[in-house]
Amino acid sequence: MRAPFIVTADRLIRDWAVRSPSELDLAALEPLLELRPQVVLIGAHGGIAPAPWRSQLHSRHVAVEFMDLGAACRTYNVLAQEGRAVAAGLFP
Repeated sequence: MRAPFIVTADRLIRDWAVRSPSELDLAALEPLLELRPQVVLIGAHGGIAPAPWRSQLHSRHVAVEFMDLGAACRTYNVLAQEGRAVAAGLFP
């Protein structure tokens, strides 16, 4: 898969409208947030969640972490195996 996608323990969303990490904003994260995760992982090269995002997502009881693709995949697997509500937006 070469296009960005969203994954959870029971869903794969291939038609995520975001094509690159530079397009990310809170509106672009809405498809992930609709899945009601406790943790959102963004797997892309570089990046950090802007402070306004963190505060808005914190008010929704959602943690967000940006990390490189490999780290996001490994972290996703650990959290999913623990039974945590995790959604990952991945940019291969």
